[in-house]
Amino acid sequence: MRHKSSIILNNSLPAIKCVLVLACLQPISYKTFAQSDTTKKLKEVTVKANTTPKVQTLTPAQQVTNKDFTRYNAFNVADAVRNFSGVNIKDYGGIGGLKTISVRSLGANHTAVLFDGIQLNDAQNGQIDLSKFNLNNVQEIALYNGQPANLLQPARSFASASVLSIKTLQPALTAQKPYQIQAGVKGGSFGLVNPYLQWQQRISKQWSFIANANYVYANGRYKYKVDGDGSDTLAIRRNGDVKSFQTDAALYWTKSDSNKFNIHVNYYNSKRGLPGAVIFYNPYASQRLENNDIFAQATYEHTWQSSLRLLVNTKLSQLKTRYLDPDFLNQEGVLDQHYNQKEVYQSAVLAYHLTPDWEVSYAADASYLKMDADIYNYAYPSRFTLLNVLATNFTKGRWQLQGNLLQTNLNEMVEKGVASKSSSVLSPTLMATLKPFDSSNLQVRAFYKNIFRAPTLDELYFYAIVPRTIKPEFVKQYDLGITWTKNLNNLLEYITLTTDAYYNNVSNKILAVPNKNPAIFSFSNIGKVDIKGIDVGLKTQTKQQNGWRGLLSANYTYQQATDVTDPASSTYQNQIPYTPKNTLALNAGVNYKQLGVYYNHILSSSRYYTGNNEPDYYVPGYSISDASAVYNFITGKLPVMASFEVNNLLNKNYSIIRSFPMPGRSYRLSIQITI
Repeated sequence: MRHKSSIILNNSLPAIKCVLVLACLQPISYKTFAQSDTTKKLKEVTVKANTTPKVQTLTPAQQVTNKDFTRYNAFNVADAVRNFSGVNIKDYGGIGGLKTISVRSLGANHTAVLFDGIQLNDAQNGQIDLSKFNLNNVQEIALYNGQPANLLQPARSFASASVLSIKTLQPALTAQKPYQIQAGVKGGSFGLVNPYLQWQQRISKQWSFIANANYVYANGRYKYKVDGDGSDTLAIRRNGDVKSFQTDAALYWTKSDSNKFNIHVNYYNSKRGLPGAVIFYNPYASQRLENNDIFAQATYEHTWQSSLRLLVNTKLSQLKTRYLDPDFLNQEGVLDQHYNQKEVYQSAVLAYHLTPDWEVSYAADASYLKMDADIYNYAYPSRFTLLNVLATNFTKGRWQLQGNLLQTNLNEMVEKGVASKSSSVLSPTLMATLKPFDSSNLQVRAFYKNIFRAPTLDELYFYAIVPRTIKPEFVKQYDLGITWTKNLNNLLEYITLTTDAYYNNVSNKILAVPNKNPAIFSFSNIGKVDIKGIDVGLKTQTKQQNGWRGLLSANYTYQQATDVTDPASSTYQNQIPYTPKNTLALNAGVNYKQLGVYYNHILSSSRYYTGNNEPDYYVPGYSISDASAVYNFITGKLPVMASFEVNNLLNKNYSIIRSFPMPGRSYRLSIQITI
């Protein structure tokens, strides 16, 4: 029997119309086949598509896709996630400034950043600079509080308080269209020039590859107001230039959905200035930072008919960093430091369904990391980490229950000084979801997670003339939330509401406070911290009418993160540094056929840059508006996308980190063509 299928899609209608034509041929001779045509045309069938966004119910999760990056005025990964509830992006200003993520006031070290399912690791300082990752090759970014619900994942995915997952584009080509090329350029304020290129190629039915190249140059000079000198002086931010080149390539082999393999190589090189903290009447800064990073990772996934699933991940990485201060006050008159971090990582996961409702898994990760540096009296540390996780997921009726037990084993060695003691810690997690009513889309979720975070190598050994006594952090996370999703038949197409109340109890919290430049931090334990908060999210869109559609999303966060170490201390029950109590992110837009116009607004309340919540340490809040427009059209049968973005629309003067002023109003224009 042979089949011929023809599917006609009309994207301008809320429903998708599919026309299928089938030719049903009976077993006949070749002669009869050559003379007969038994094709039958069936009636047109309308199939309704569900456009309601997916909501993870076990733990809070938020997603943004590549279709929405322009809507949020996003230039890099940090910009794409700044609207998420519970998120605090620490931004040191400028297009090349360091940008890290803190989720629910736990700090950047408690958020695992996954790149296609494998963690980006930096044992030196534990903070992943999200400004290093462009969005041209990103399909989706998701933030999970606690952890993702999937049991088939590396042990490292269970070993953090939250997970930021970056998924790259994968080729979706056919024999009729075996390749696709995208070329684009972005330009704008501060001398920004950003050309990029993407090539997708189908090699055979089972093999394909994708390659990307991205170059960024900006002089980084922008005006800012000098606060505190009693004038309206406008100064120019200097030494904030950046020049970076990033390229990555991935090779995919897919025999079937249950048997696939890929290998990914990523290279990043950047040279940038560190403008440093603003000092009255002394805007000069000369420090430089160079990064030369490369990693290669491979993933193999197989599912057998017995429901046994296997996931194997391998990764090799090398991170080279150079810090240069040509005006350092020492005998040489210069400070030129080089750091080299190498890691070997291996992971294996097995998952199996004991029954259709009950799945179990076991994951084991091993990594060995070595640090080298040409600084005085350096310890030359290395760390071996072994993680084991047993996990289970059970679904029965209206209930879904999931739990896991993580064992963390750490062993460190140093060539100079004294290494920290080996440790082995057990960390349990319990999650549950209940659907109270069969006829309702209301669901109640809760989770408890006990997690362990070891000090980074910088926290233990960087400029440690005497052995540091930085203690590991222990965090107990509690979350209770409600999700409600409704498909509507009136003006609104759907509405999704999520609310989560959480409590984090942190023991021996490690606090990193930047010195006069963002490359050097001071470290200390501040004992115990209580974090209480509420996250609220809303997402909706209207039905498409005559080509028009409206979109709206809003996320609100309240956080009370207080030091509860010593009642006699001046910082007792004070908000910990750089933690605003209230943040609000609002995004609204209108689509009309190929045109989209969007408005993004972020509001953050005031905070303090030390644990003493006194007026002398006050950092004002800010309210920032952005706007963007994107237009898709066809020229010469080739799709073209053009966008125009305005950041800091009202030209507000503000800082996220004290003495690191953010840019005023800026513009960005983008053109992309697809072949």
